[in-house]
Amino acid sequence: MGALLKGRVMKLSDFDFELPQERIALRPMSPRGDAKLLVSQGGQIEDSFVRDLCHYLRPGDRLVLNDTKVIPARLSGTRARQSAQGLVEAKIEVTLMEPQANGRWKALIKPLRKLAVGEEIIFAAGLSARCIEKTDGRAILDFSAQGAELDAALDASGQMPLPPYIASKRAADAHDKSDYQTIWAKHRGAVAAPTASLHLDAAALAALQDLGVAISYVTLHVGAGTFLPVKVEEVSRHKMHAEWGHVSPQAVAEIQQTRAAGGRIISVGTTALRLIETAACSGTLRPFEGNTDIFIYPGFEFQITNGLMTNFHLPKSTLLMLVAALVGKPQLDAIYAHAVANKYRFFSYGDASLLFAS
Repeated sequence: MGALLKGRVMKLSDFDFELPQERIALRPMSPRGDAKLLVSQGGQIEDSFVRDLCHYLRPGDRLVLNDTKVIPARLSGTRARQSAQGLVEAKIEVTLMEPQANGRWKALIKPLRKLAVGEEIIFAAGLSARCIEKTDGRAILDFSAQGAELDAALDASGQMPLPPYIASKRAADAHDKSDYQTIWAKHRGAVAAPTASLHLDAAALAALQDLGVAISYVTLHVGAGTFLPVKVEEVSRHKMHAEWGHVSPQAVAEIQQTRAAGGRIISVGTTALRLIETAACSGTLRPFEGNTDIFIYPGFEFQITNGLMTNFHLPKSTLLMLVAALVGKPQLDAIYAHAVANKYRFFSYGDASLLFAS
């Protein structure tokens, strides 16, 4: 049976709203703490700023942060092709999407139809890749470099994989290599940033520590699937993409200690939230390593999370459904109506919200 909303099956259209295009942020605020912060607590909405985050937290609370590191996954290359004038070079764009076995990568290719299986793509910095397979509108690429050598080549010649709603309006540049990365990024593997965390700088972390707010780190490698649209009208029939995550025994012990002491667990970003709820799906938080395709929408019973810091999400997105599960659908509608009316900046480089469970 499908999930219910107000006595009926939830529909994708329940999570639609009108967003003026000028509300989509193309650059982050600088400094990061100058971004606006919408706070939802006890059914009330308050306008604030990220720099004042500590006003809404208490000593003994714990933030859960995602320490994944975004790789410069967008590459420009060339392929040789035959023409009436002989052998010529043609440009080709590659966006890495998901690592495969043996160091290969699943990638989005433009134009894919002109790339043949077995054909080689030449990139800068002496890097090349051969197309091994084409499936489901994607290619499997085998690179000439592996491991640290491939990492170095990507850092030298790759660009940050900005979300489609930004990339369609401007190209990535040198600023994005720091803007689209958290200051604590550690484990390489994401092709999209855990964007709520982009708001927190060194000053914010120091203020949290001074207040007595603890921090735990988990790792979820955000995949390009986070931007895939929901294609079914009945929400419960949607199949989530899988992403690799890790919750360490140390993080489990820290979170359990905070809960036992009466502190609140506040996930910074939907990725951290999805991961700790995956690790607690049995009813008890346990160490976790592997793929998660957890889908959180209204009716979901949270095991760990008391609050969420997150950005403002796309209409009809699974992230919007997750927020509705936490705060309730009526409060979600009120939050987004308030954000649009008060000119909050939306999506990855936009403003933030701090939402406590209803």
